[in-house]
Amino acid sequence: MDFQTYQSNTAKTAIYPGKGGIIGLLYCALGLGEAGEFQGKVKKVLRDDDGVVTDEKRSAMESELGDLLWYASQVASELGLSLDDVAQHNLDKLADRKARGVLGGSGDNR
Repeated sequence: MDFQTYQSNTAKTAIYPGKGGIIGLLYCALGLGEAGEFQGKVKKVLRDDDGVVTDEKRSAMESELGDLLWYASQVASELGLSLDDVAQHNLDKLADRKARGVLGGSGDNR
């Protein structure tokens, strides 16, 4: 599956308040908190399972990553962006940083 197909399919299940306006953007941006749920699952693997990722835990993490991807897709849609373009922009940015030897460090504009 490619991002364009994924993004167009997420639109079919995108039912939330304020869709197409600032409230819709806010709603979807808040949904990116799913990253915390993913982090919680990883933390519990470290705490409870000695760092062993079982098939069951992997499946639960996959589900959380899917939720995060859905919200990222909808944020892009709310901003009028293609997820394909967002992904390409990110790869271009990282390739440029690598070429300039500034992958490490901090700051958005390095």
